[in-house]
Amino acid sequence: MNIHHLLSARFAQAIQAMGIQDAPIPLSRSTRPDFGEYQFNGAMALAKQLKQKPRDIAEQILANVKLDDVASKLDIAGPGFINIHLKNEWLSAWCERALQDSKLTIEPHESKTIVVDYSSPNLAKEMHVGHLRSTIIGDAVVNVLEYLGHNVIRQNHMGDWGTQFGMLLAHLNDKLKSSSVAETALSDLEDFYREAKVRFDNEAGFADRARDYVVQLQGGDAACLKLWQQFIDISIQHSEEVYKKLNVSLTREHIMGESSYNPDLVNVLADLSEKGIVVEDQGAKVVFIPEMSNKDGDPAVYIVQKSGGGYLYATTDLAAIRYRANQLHAQRTLIFTDNRQALHFKQTEIVARKAGYLAESDSYEHCPFGMMLGKDNKPFKTRSGETIKLSDLLDEAIERAEVLISQRESSLSADAKRQVAATVGIGAVKYADLSKNRTTDYIFDWDTMLSFEGNTAPYLQYAYTRVKSIFRNAKQDMDTYQASVSVASVQEHDLVVKLMQFDEVLEAVCKEATPHIMCTYLYEVASLFMRFYEANPVLKPQVSEEDRSSRLGLCALTAKTLKVGLEILGIDTLEAM
Repeated sequence: MNIHHLLSARFAQAIQAMGIQDAPIPLSRSTRPDFGEYQFNGAMALAKQLKQKPRDIAEQILANVKLDDVASKLDIAGPGFINIHLKNEWLSAWCERALQDSKLTIEPHESKTIVVDYSSPNLAKEMHVGHLRSTIIGDAVVNVLEYLGHNVIRQNHMGDWGTQFGMLLAHLNDKLKSSSVAETALSDLEDFYREAKVRFDNEAGFADRARDYVVQLQGGDAACLKLWQQFIDISIQHSEEVYKKLNVSLTREHIMGESSYNPDLVNVLADLSEKGIVVEDQGAKVVFIPEMSNKDGDPAVYIVQKSGGGYLYATTDLAAIRYRANQLHAQRTLIFTDNRQALHFKQTEIVARKAGYLAESDSYEHCPFGMMLGKDNKPFKTRSGETIKLSDLLDEAIERAEVLISQRESSLSADAKRQVAATVGIGAVKYADLSKNRTTDYIFDWDTMLSFEGNTAPYLQYAYTRVKSIFRNAKQDMDTYQASVSVASVQEHDLVVKLMQFDEVLEAVCKEATPHIMCTYLYEVASLFMRFYEANPVLKPQVSEEDRSSRLGLCALTAKTLKVGLEILGIDTLEAM
């Protein structure tokens, strides 16, 4: 059930009944309880068109709108705002339907084929904290899109090609010649990369051999490709371990590395040349983009082939767009990278549309995100200034959670506590990131993210386990519980309205690719539940059987909403803590 859609449709019908076509339908949530739950501002929008006072128009709208089944009261405020107060009986009826519906009455969208490009680590190194945001934000958005019925195609555009691999392959080849095993040699990719870089910078003749490997690799030399594949396979294994620990849905089948597009780069260049989009400038093949000219009127320069014949990331990204359009039939593409790449993707979209790779109706959206910062407001690193491996960060999260869990009173076994700690620790790291607007930087703070108070994963996980505890005490199965729900108190009313707004929240995340909206919503649900639970006893002896059953129904709906919301964010719930 989408309240916003329902109310908008009713007001649209009312305005059409007044003989007005194609009028705007400005509906928003109310900012104050005395204004009801929603406000309609259509009268203000129509005042100029109809040359009438907004309040007079509001009166006409009220006379035509059919909301007796939904609203307990409609009133006009100020110059012409229409306040909508939702009816308790209507809310009660929804609760009963939602309890019987595994999708909580969420309305599926008209399905689109949507490509989501996220995570995209560089396989030359192990995944580090800089990959966290792309991975978990992208995965949360993917989950929302799938929940709403879209055909989602995950694309992990891994960096598995380029000049740096010549250096790495030369070093690996030497290691294998000295009787080392590839798995052993590459057990720590960071150390391996560091060793190779030192040799490249300092060892006579090594840099030349590395460049030769690049030429051989790009030329398709069989021995070189075999060596490269060894390196890539082991590096992907490192990434898969992180994905599993991080509880994201990416697997090996979702990988479309840069190398995948290598055979098509010559075709892209031919396309651009044939259509007169690319020109030669100082030996390089470039596209001039007048749409992005500087203050002096000079067009932006987009290089697709270097003077020496080598291709660039730009060429690969164009090939990716071509593949996704022609082979995957993408209607919408979402790309999650940090905001430093915003200019590149804007230029890429312009060139792709000129080349005809993107239809006018196709959406191509770069979804930038800010940086993860330490308490010093600088990029989050070790005390020595080194990049933090993502696997090490997650291990530390679990260790810190174990300490906190051990300090809490619990009847859980030691093994159960370790499992709880893993769930709480990983959830805390993910939620701390997802709860921040993706476009902004944020401060990484262990104490805040692992707190059981405030807008954190542990708080939400605890709220869920509290409901599970209520049902254990009631000797009822929460997952199958059915009841006739009667919304009567203010706390019940506020909680149910918030639960019904889940559909609107999912739609907003789908549209804007901003999971923090979901986090804010879940925190509001948990907070309203706590307020309801304190004011409306559930299992106390003085509570009537009717009220007990009804309130248990509200508890079940709350827990199911929290569970679905957290699962969409890639965060597990717990039966007990």
